[in-house]
Amino acid sequence: MVEVASIIRLPEVMANSTEAAIATWVVDEGGEVAVGDVLAEIETEKAVVEMHAEESGVLAKRLVEPGKVVAVGTPIAVLTASAGEEYDLAALLGDDDGAAQEPEVPSAEAVQAPGSSGSASSGPAPAEAAEAPRGARVFASPLARKLARENGVPIEALEGSGPGGRIVRRDVERFLAQAPAPAPAAPVPTSAPAAPAAVGELVPHTPMRRAIARRLTESKQQVPHFYLVAEPRVDALLELRAQANAGSARRKLSVNDFVLKAVAAAFRAVPEANVAWTEEGMHRFDGVDVAVAVATEDGGLLTPVVRGVDRLSVTEVSAAVADLAGRAREGRLRQEELEGGSTTVSNLGMYGTREFAAILNPPQATILAVGAAVEAPVVVDGHLEVGRTMRCTLSADHRAVDGALAARWLAAFTEAVENPLVALL
Repeated sequence: MVEVASIIRLPEVMANSTEAAIATWVVDEGGEVAVGDVLAEIETEKAVVEMHAEESGVLAKRLVEPGKVVAVGTPIAVLTASAGEEYDLAALLGDDDGAAQEPEVPSAEAVQAPGSSGSASSGPAPAEAAEAPRGARVFASPLARKLARENGVPIEALEGSGPGGRIVRRDVERFLAQAPAPAPAAPVPTSAPAAPAAVGELVPHTPMRRAIARRLTESKQQVPHFYLVAEPRVDALLELRAQANAGSARRKLSVNDFVLKAVAAAFRAVPEANVAWTEEGMHRFDGVDVAVAVATEDGGLLTPVVRGVDRLSVTEVSAAVADLAGRAREGRLRQEELEGGSTTVSNLGMYGTREFAAILNPPQATILAVGAAVEAPVVVDGHLEVGRTMRCTLSADHRAVDGALAARWLAAFTEAVENPLVALL
């Protein structure tokens, strides 16, 4: 329980994030909170994540309205020990002159209609779009404002579909999708009739897509990647999975659940590979936390982390992956669930992809790309037979993991896949 009134500040909800917005306040002013309760949902360029209370008390005042972008560390609320407790906001905020005046927190930006002085919007709005009254306040999320500004869309011409009529990202994207496509340029006269020009549309980048593009570009430019390929036989793994799923198990296990356990077994066998490069030195992990690539509905990619895969049973791994993947698609992951990880597993086998190579997710030193399990000719004791194999590609950071070390790890992974009981022990 908080003993005196205190300030709640915006946390760093994502690695390397410097600002974010309150998407939704979950607790109303005057509401009681306990340690671990969800106070608010924080919107970043990647996702919407939950912010949890670190102390119990009463949320006396909210200092930031939903939709307002603020920097990490900005005061966003006041927490008191009990309801009705008096507090000096200026003193809590560290105001040197001791003024008692509270900071002005606008509920939304005042946006002027097109044609009025000071309008930052550009580009004509369709005739059928309803404009807000001149000088009226327009309620819009920060991501919607940014997307509208980048595409020259007058925010006041949009109709909001969010809570309370707030304009959100999908409203801007819908407006852009419905806007008339530019007329194709007139063909240059030639002796023969010109082929009709292809007409398409420009789909704006989402903030998550921009973040993914930036991080992967930096990874490819700054991290020396190299790749190793193995093709373990998976007949025993598939048979073990079929036996497990044939029983009365509450959860059906996937191939990827066994792959994660094999990854953990490989790091147990080759702990020297369980590292990450930093400028100060090599960080060695003492456990195996595995990030799992999850595609979201809007085309983005998140990598929530399954903690302690080496200590979990395959059933527990399956439950953890299902929970994280489900909440990733719903935008309900917590900050700590997107941070850290010894390595990442990206599995496209369920789409029929035979082989691919993945780009590293810094600061991790490895990422495993898993293809589909398919029938293939295999040689056993000099005899040819049909088996099922699964092609896996390990991408590694050569600063942290040398070729021989990566080869040893991949051999240990192959052994664990081909003898799945090894991975489960």
